[in-house]
Amino acid sequence: MSVSVPPIIDLEASGFGRGSYPIEIGYALEDRETTSYLVKPAGSWLHWSDEAEEIHGISRNMLEEEGLTPREIALKMNEHLRGKTLYSDAWSFDSSWLGRLFDEADLVQRFRIETINRILTPEQMESWHDTKKSLWEEFGVERHRAANDVKVLQETFLRVVSAHPA
Repeated sequence: MSVSVPPIIDLEASGFGRGSYPIEIGYALEDRETTSYLVKPAGSWLHWSDEAEEIHGISRNMLEEEGLTPREIALKMNEHLRGKTLYSDAWSFDSSWLGRLFDEADLVQRFRIETINRILTPEQMESWHDTKKSLWEEFGVERHRAANDVKVLQETFLRVVSAHPA
């Protein structure tokens, strides 16, 4: 049985809660090609969590020097993802931060983001967390960087669907 892999999206943010904003966006499409962007904070985006920085390892200075503006990223994403549905395992956070990016860019998002739960069975969902955790150990890559995260999430999907066919 050949399992096709869905497009996956993941965002890292300046922190959690009110005022947080996206700082890195990564996605992997069906061909498993990965794209990621560092986001240069908009002038009004002031919230910063040192605790979050410790987790993802991305400094505000790094964003200022290497990031693209929200508008540049939104334009690229709309061009590359138009009409697609991407899946997230942290949908409530990721969709909120993506909304903030597109609001700042003053653009309409031309693709959708859905929770991964929509395409997994309850049995597959039950094994999601443990499978993902074991893959982090197996892959040995830096966690909480969007490009690495989407690779691990796609592989998690393949393994849980193969282990628990619908």
